[in-house]
Amino acid sequence: MLDAKQLDALAAVLEHGGFGPAAQALNLTPAAVSLRIKGLESALGQRLLVRGKTVRATPAGQALLAHVKQLRLMEADLVGGLGGHRPGAATAWQTICVAVNADSLVSWFLPGVAALLARHRLLLDVVIDDQDHTHDALKNGDVVGCVSTQAQPMRGCLAENLGVMRYRCMAAAALVQKCHTKTGALSVHRLLATPAVIFNRKDGLQDIFLAQNFHLMTPQYPRHFVPAVDAFESALAHGLGWGMVPELHLADLSARPGHAALVEVLPGSAVDVALYWHHWEREPASAQRLTQAVKQAARKILR
Repeated sequence: MLDAKQLDALAAVLEHGGFGPAAQALNLTPAAVSLRIKGLESALGQRLLVRGKTVRATPAGQALLAHVKQLRLMEADLVGGLGGHRPGAATAWQTICVAVNADSLVSWFLPGVAALLARHRLLLDVVIDDQDHTHDALKNGDVVGCVSTQAQPMRGCLAENLGVMRYRCMAAAALVQKCHTKTGALSVHRLLATPAVIFNRKDGLQDIFLAQNFHLMTPQYPRHFVPAVDAFESALAHGLGWGMVPELHLADLSARPGHAALVEVLPGSAVDVALYWHHWEREPASAQRLTQAVKQAARKILR
């Protein structure tokens, strides 16, 4: 049997980013936290942490962190079930960590799970990352589920098809006009000379658009980086550049008072991104409910 106090110490160090903050959270000294983790490492016969300026988990440490988070959810489900039989007893709030790309979070994820969260007193701890990279958070044990473009699940997990999120290349009308020739054709040279608005440095949708439509494998072009959904769309509306916008957002954008309409740079050239919900094969009841809510929300909204 694994020692619960040692597991809590390991989780605290990884969740709080160091021995000092973990000690404060556990009301212990840093030395006591270190001793508990060393005891756990000795019992398992392998290192669980890489110690340095920043503390990070080894693969074994990541697996144990995921185990601890699952145990917490299972314990909360059990306590909630027991409390439900006592008259007037309130179910305690419990936290579920997930990794979701910003576009999905705003357009369908939060609206789809809001009722469930309120009904079962669940708190979301959201890691926002590009859809090509959210899977890393599940692999590292930071979350119990993620929205990802990866179709292949890792060992012990399931990957369930959610549907397709469609993106279109959009910009302000004046900017689009500058990128077209007198005959009305889009000039890729003019487009590449015009800044793109990109969500963050992990975002590759604009490169997919250029490869798909112009067979450009390593395109070079000026870039604005705007890592916030509202600011990203505002940057496009103010003519800062061109960028990839989820089709789900376009109707909402055009309806905003005083918001400049966006025009499609190359009509009919959508980029489709297939999304999958990755979660542990064996998961607590609260996580199972979340999985069902995510799948139902995606079925209603995604292609």
